[in-house]
Amino acid sequence: MRKQAAIRQSDVLKVLKTHEKPMTAYAILDEMKRVEPGLAAPTIYRTLAALTEQGRAHKLESIKAFVPCRCDHEASVPVLSICEDCGTVEEHDGSPLLPKLKSLSAQSAFTATRHIVEIHGRCQSCAA
Repeated sequence: MRKQAAIRQSDVLKVLKTHEKPMTAYAILDEMKRVEPGLAAPTIYRTLAALTEQGRAHKLESIKAFVPCRCDHEASVPVLSICEDCGTVEEHDGSPLLPKLKSLSAQSAFTATRHIVEIHGRCQSCAA
């Protein structure tokens, strides 16, 4: 029997929230298959697309992985600091950046549908 979308989204978010580091869609699938062996990759990708559209998860384009949203970004910009050594991701509120990003986009008549900033480097623990 197929699960309702809301239940599936809740299941995927639970998996994301139990991990400290970003997860690929296939890592999520592998974990969920322990309970639901017939689960397929397209189901996970559809669910992740819905969660990112709703702002409940973020797709880290640069590393093709996902993290749960840990801030309220209703009218903001999530800024995600990604440690290249240990893989941890810190989420920050980039509200002050939004007007500047909109202004930059407007210069080329570009209309952004979503904003997300990824910053790569080393976290404090790894830099020590």
